[in-house]
Formats: sequence, C-alpha cells, structure tokens
Amino acid sequence: MKTVNRFFTACLLLLSVCTNLAATVNPKPFVIPELKEWKGAEGTFVPTTKTRIVCPPGHPELLRIARLFAEDYETMFACKPEVIQDKAAAGDFVLALRTDKKLGKEGYSIKVTDRVQISAPEPTGIYWGTRTLLQIAEQTPNHQLPQGTLRDWPDYAIRGFMIDCGRKFIPLHFLQDYVKIMAYYKMNTLQIHLNDNGFKQYFQQDWSKTYGAFRLESDTYPGLAAEDGHYTKAEFIDLQKLAEQRFVEIIPEIDAPAHTLAFTHYKPEIGSKEYGMDHLDLFNPETYTFMDGLFKEYLEGDTPVFRGPKVHIGTDEYSNKKKDVVEKFRAFTDHYIRYVESFGKQACVWGALTHADGETPVKSENVIMSAWYNGYAQPKEMAKQGYKLISIPDGMVYIVPAAGYYYDYLNTEMLYNKWTPAHIGKEVFEEQDPAILGGMFAVWNDHVGNGISTKDIHHRVFPAMQTLAVKTWTAAKTTLPYADFDRLRHRLSEAPGVNQLGRIEGGPGLVYEQSAVTPSSRTPHREIGYDYRVTFDIDGAAETPNTILFRSPDAVFYLADPIRGMLGFARDGYLNTFSYRIHQGERINIGIEGDNKATRLLINGKVVEELNIEKRLFDEGKAKMNYVRTLVFPLQETGEFKSKVTNLKIYKKTAD
Repeated sequence: MKTVNRFFTACLLLLSVCTNLAATVNPKPFVIPELKEWKGAEGTFVPTTKTRIVCPPGHPELLRIARLFAEDYETMFACKPEVIQDKAAAGDFVLALRTDKKLGKEGYSIKVTDRVQISAPEPTGIYWGTRTLLQIAEQTPNHQLPQGTLRDWPDYAIRGFMIDCGRKFIPLHFLQDYVKIMAYYKMNTLQIHLNDNGFKQYFQQDWSKTYGAFRLESDTYPGLAAEDGHYTKAEFIDLQKLAEQRFVEIIPEIDAPAHTLAFTHYKPEIGSKEYGMDHLDLFNPETYTFMDGLFKEYLEGDTPVFRGPKVHIGTDEYSNKKKDVVEKFRAFTDHYIRYVESFGKQACVWGALTHADGETPVKSENVIMSAWYNGYAQPKEMAKQGYKLISIPDGMVYIVPAAGYYYDYLNTEMLYNKWTPAHIGKEVFEEQDPAILGGMFAVWNDHVGNGISTKDIHHRVFPAMQTLAVKTWTAAKTTLPYADFDRLRHRLSEAPGVNQLGRIEGGPGLVYEQSAVTPSSRTPHREIGYDYRVTFDIDGAAETPNTILFRSPDAVFYLADPIRGMLGFARDGYLNTFSYRIHQGERINIGIEGDNKATRLLINGKVVEELNIEKRLFDEGKAKMNYVRTLVFPLQETGEFKSKVTNLKIYKKTAD
C-alpha cells in the first residue's frame, strides 16, 4: 500500500513539474499579420543599450535594411542600436540571407535565444522580419521578445490598398505616412487613382460645373493638373522612392475612357456628346492623341515619372449600350495595354470585359485585372481568358465615406472570419489559385464636397488595413478569434513615427493638462483624435477675425473665424463655425468634444451646439449628400490671440 502511495505521489509530482514546464513555454506572439509557424521556448530576450544590429559584410541591401531597422527602433523606443558588419554576440540582432524554398521571395524566419537571428532567402523577407520584431517589442515596456522560433510567409503576392485622390486631394504627407503604415503591416501595393470627377446631379446637372481633377503635374498639357491640389513630378518620384525603400510598390492609375471629366474640361472636343462629358469620345482620333501624349509624358525615358513595373490604365464603367461602342471600348483597352507595355511596363485594368463583351480582341497575356464587380467581369471567365486577377470585390471591400452605399466602415468581422482573396463576390476560387495574385481594398471619395477629411478617411481605413493585412498574408490560416484580434490590434502603432489617429497615451480620462496657454507657443502633442474632450478657461478680449487658438499641419481651431468672427475650425479646405462669439470681459469655460460623427461646443460644461452630419439636398431634392463636420483637434502650436486662456485639459473618452 505504501509503495502504491509513493508511486501515486511521484506521478503527481511529475505531472506538476510537466505542467509547470509547459506553462513556461512562450505562446505565439500577437502581430499583424498573424504568424504562420511558431515554436515557443522558455524565457525572453531583453534588449539593452549595448544591443547591436549585425549584418554580414558585402551585402549593401542588408546594411540598408539594418540602418532602417535602427532608425525605426530609435523612433519607437528612443534607443538606437549600433549597426555593424562583424561577428555577432549575445544580445545582438543578427541579419542573414539563407535559402529556404518554403519561404519564397517574402518569407522569413526568426530565432530568439540569447540573440535574435533574422534570416530569409531575399532582403524583402529580412525587412518584413524587422516589422515583426518591432510589433512584438512595442507591446511591453522593456521591449522584450519571447524566446522561440518562427517561420512566416505570405499566401498572396499582392496585398494592397487603392486610394481615390481624384475626387478628393490627398496631401503628399498623408500618402507618405500611408507608405509607412502599409510597410509596417507587410502590405506591399498602393494604387493611386490620379483622376476622377464628381456626379453632375450635385452640380446643377451641368458637366461644365461638375468637379473633375487630375492630380499630377503635366508639361505636355500645362494647366491640366488641378489647381486645388496636385503632386509635382518630383514629389511623385520621391514618393515612389520612399515606397521602394520599404518594399511597397506604387501603382499609378490614369483612369480612362470613363471618369475623365478633368481631361474633357481641358480639351472639350474629346468628350462624348452622347454618353456624357465624363466619357471620352472613342470615335475621335484626337482622344488617342491626347491620351498617348499623357501616358508618354510619365513613361518615356531612362528615368520615367512612373518608376515601378506596373501602370493602371483604368477602363471601368463605360457605356455598353451599342455594339459599335463596345467594340471601340475594347479596341481602346487593347491599345493602351500595348502602349503601356511598349515602355516596358505591365498593364493593369479594371475588369469590364463581361460588360463589354464583343469580338475585338483585347490582350490578356501578362495583363493584371482588378476584379471588382462580377457583372462587369466574370472572374473565372477572365481567368480562363488568361488575365491575372487582383481580388477587390466592391460589395466586400469598397469604402465610400458617408455616402450611404457600399461601406462607410468595412465589416471587418465578416472579412476576418469569411473573406480571403479567393472570394470575389459570389465566385470562390481555391486558395492560392495561380490566377489570383492577391487582394486589395479601396476608398472611393465619390461625394465631392461632403466635408470628409483625410483624418476621417484614415479612421475608416486603418482598421481595414490591419484586417486586410491578415487576410491577404495569413489568409484562411488564422487561428486567433476575431474578438481577440480586434482587442489586441489596438496595442500596435500605425507605424514608426506615424500617428494619424492622434493618439495620446493614457486614459480614458485626463491625458494632458496645462495651466496657461500663451500665444505663439507649442504643446507636446500634434493633435488629439476621436473620442476626445478639450476644455479651457477664457477671459475674453476683442478678437479680430482669423484669430487662431490652436493649429496643426492638418487643422486650425479659431477663437474668431475668418468670416464671421465666431468660434470654429477649418480642415481640408472646409470651414465650420459655431453660433458663438467670444466677448470682451467674458469669463467662461469652453469645451470641444469630437468623435467620428460630430463636433460639439460646451459652455460651462453644457452642450450648447452640435455640428453633426448634415443632410444636404441637390437637384430639386432628388439627390442627397451627407455633409460631415468632424474635427481631430489641433494642438501643435498656438496662434496670436488677446484673450487669456488657462486651465487647458485634454480628456480621452475611450481607451485605445
């Protein structure tokens, strides 16, 4: 009996030891996109001020990546590791190229012991590995890494985002930040939609009054670029270089022969009198002369403006009412596929060849088609014809801010649980079908003049970016439940040095206060994002119109707006004012609350006015538009004002 008891006790002790050992094995770390393989070990790697980044000599690209890693590490953690080309030691990050067929061009492996070893078959994978390390490190105060081994690679080669810069100008600094955000989440394709136009029902049913814009400087057609915002050629080249450094490809898009009002405003004779001036006249030879000249300007020479390997030529949503028009559309599409290819580029098109079914041949070999709506291009038929597809189904991944159709915010839970690039509308391919290159999502700024800011766009795009990063890399192999993903994603930065959301650490509750606000001074924060409350006491003085209290690069908050002298704010070219004026000798507490739907004014703690989403009617009430009056509150610097401003307090109403 004693022997049995001893044996039973020994088993319990052994089980206890095994359980304790198992409990010390590190679980898979949370990163976006989710890691494919993880084998946990015990213990952690804690970087110190002596930690170095080591890469082998004779590899200039690895050296460049190592330096980028060091710069990003310093930006995020205020400590810059030394980059060396020497032997590694305990405590170092070590970068090395190593063959592993399973990892492919973009895959990588990381082994964390007393040092951190990142290896990959190609430099792209090394760079993605550094993004994984930064994401893990930013989730703990001492930036520790769990010991273990991981291997990671994407299921799809193209993982991207398309932004409509035609209907709404997107400032260069915003696009630069987006390159960094995409790189941080291993998204590698940014499509920039350079031209488009509004809908004429919002412009008195008059094409001559309807907004249209082309966003790139042109010497061939001086004055074509929109005066309310465009990129110089030098700026666009530098943006592409920034992206190349971070393994993000920019695909520039010139959309034709529809969505072309900017071109017909410039040269009316190439506009279609039958189908509308947002359509090019496909029967006019001058149309081809104009478009040839435009593409040539950006494609010719040894150092073209369009630097990357791909160029998107548009070709969506042209009329198919007549057979001769369909055949002309097909000929136009084929012409510009071949024209772009004549400059050594790969052509990309929007899917339209089911909608424009006809006899005129259109080149399919080595052509990429954005499969957006199956009624316009039936995906499996397009694959059968030889097109390579990018999955970008409108009913799943189109954001049209505040429009009331498609999505205002993507249904990220549905996408996370059910979507991969193999799902194009109701058509479902096998995972990693060779016909599907990858997946993207899009923002279309359809409603010109609807008050939407770039901050509003970002508020919609960022959760979608995090979600689609997972679904285009890890695809169907996710193991983390959506609720956990949605909770944990808030731990991560947008990218090193990027804070478009206007996050301030802390909260909910008070996150910053300042006893006095003086003219021409600065605060430690650029802005505060949704949901916030900013309060301050004011002893009023007679302020002249255009008196600024706070400004940032993206917004201005006025003590006296430029037109009526009221409290108000401006951003993205829109001025919004409250019905309240600061009076001399007045002593009050002012509060501003902002979320993604409204901006509210509080006087002495009581809401007195709300600038919410306003319904506006056009075309005798037949057309409606939601006008958005939101504000990410600027804080970076103060203006010149006479009033005495004290007791500044900034509150976050919700935690990140």
